[in-house]
Amino acid sequence: MIKISKFLLIAMLAFAVACSTDDGEGGDSTGSDNFDRGKMLANWADNIIVPSFVAFQEETQKLEDIAGAFAETPDLAVLKTLRAQYKVAYQEFQTVEMFQIGKAEELGYRNFLNTYPTKTENIESKIASGSYNLELPSSYAEQGFPALDYLLYSYGTAEETLGALTANPESINYILSVAEHINTLTAEVTTSWQGDYRDTFVNNTSSSSTGSVDRFTNDYVMYYEKILRSGKIGYPAGAFTGSPSPGNVEGLYAGDISKNLYLQALDSFEDFYYGVTVNGGENGPSYSQYLKYMEDKTDSESLTASISDQFSAIRNQSSDLNDNLRLQVETDNSKMLAAHDELQKLVILLKVDMMQTLSISVDYVDSDGD
Repeated sequence: MIKISKFLLIAMLAFAVACSTDDGEGGDSTGSDNFDRGKMLANWADNIIVPSFVAFQEETQKLEDIAGAFAETPDLAVLKTLRAQYKVAYQEFQTVEMFQIGKAEELGYRNFLNTYPTKTENIESKIASGSYNLELPSSYAEQGFPALDYLLYSYGTAEETLGALTANPESINYILSVAEHINTLTAEVTTSWQGDYRDTFVNNTSSSSTGSVDRFTNDYVMYYEKILRSGKIGYPAGAFTGSPSPGNVEGLYAGDISKNLYLQALDSFEDFYYGVTVNGGENGPSYSQYLKYMEDKTDSESLTASISDQFSAIRNQSSDLNDNLRLQVETDNSKMLAAHDELQKLVILLKVDMMQTLSISVDYVDSDGD
């Protein structure tokens, strides 16, 4: 009985220690993590996330305005302006796509704006019927930037596109509806960040699984693994199936923007890791600083150096890719597979090493088996 009592006492003490650290401000059970999470969250919100959404909404508003002008006067000059603005806005979207938290998560924002490959047959069916509801989740793959990509570029040159669209005026109305929905959703997310959600996010400094740092970090790493690594490179390259699938390339019909979209996403992801402010270009409190703080506390091997080196390796390898990733898959897919391999190395550093160092548990399922 004495042995049993001692065992129970030890177990109870261990449980109490674990509970006491679960909801506190620190991140590890030794009490050595006193990094200012609130300051980091404020830098994320005020200097990166909010200004990124504000800048993106300016581009989506222009996109809607030009689409409206084209619907009113469908001529070649306006179409060329619309095509150009589509590319600008799609590029800018890469700076906010990773921020799937708060109102964006509630709305399914990323799914509405960038589900690809787009379902072209469904789009044509909706155009033919003249009746559709873009607010339904079932329409994810029939709208957003991939739908605009199809409608603005699949017919060929600007002249050929104008002919195809004017021959079927309902397709022009569909373009306007898609542009309006992109802008409406973006305005809603931006307004939320500029309102109460900013304070909710910044003030939730808990190191528990419901704290802003833990929740956001899971979203951030999942975005890198699922959207950036797999979506932009892995799936088109056939990295998980062994069969290349060029039709899965982002920006498929415009073609020559696909590498730029990927690199912009990579730049934005890396800048966020270093806490680079959008308007000032300075490095504020960030994952990089947080990891360096933990390394100094534990005298551990430099994870920050490994992550920095891997970002450089990814960028060096990516320079070899064709501007049109569809052509890259079709002509020399080995470079796409090599890009995926370099991206995968960073998955391990972030998902395993970084999250363990920061005492953050992974809360999402990896369906790719890696």
